[in-house]
Amino acid sequence: MALKMLGDHVLVKADPEETTRGGILLPDTAREKPQRGTIVAVGEGRRLDNGKLVPLEVKAGDRVIFSKYGGTEVKDGDQEYLVLGIDSVLAKDA
Repeated sequence: MALKMLGDHVLVKADPEETTRGGILLPDTAREKPQRGTIVAVGEGRRLDNGKLVPLEVKAGDRVIFSKYGGTEVKDGDQEYLVLGIDSVLAKDA
């Protein structure tokens, strides 16, 4: 992995959803964007106005739910990832 996250950003590997609940295989153009994934890398945290660094509440390996249309899609080699601001991460598995 050649990507290092900065500030309050996280790198997520989205879970692919290839079939519907009924078992129908969907083409790429008909699929909804995934909303779940695994965090691959995290930035150092959010910097407050007073200069204090607040670490992020998530870490690499956490499974998360994120905003449907949040983030920026990036490729690293043959892998596709999403770069999200921490505000786009809505929840993590306990």
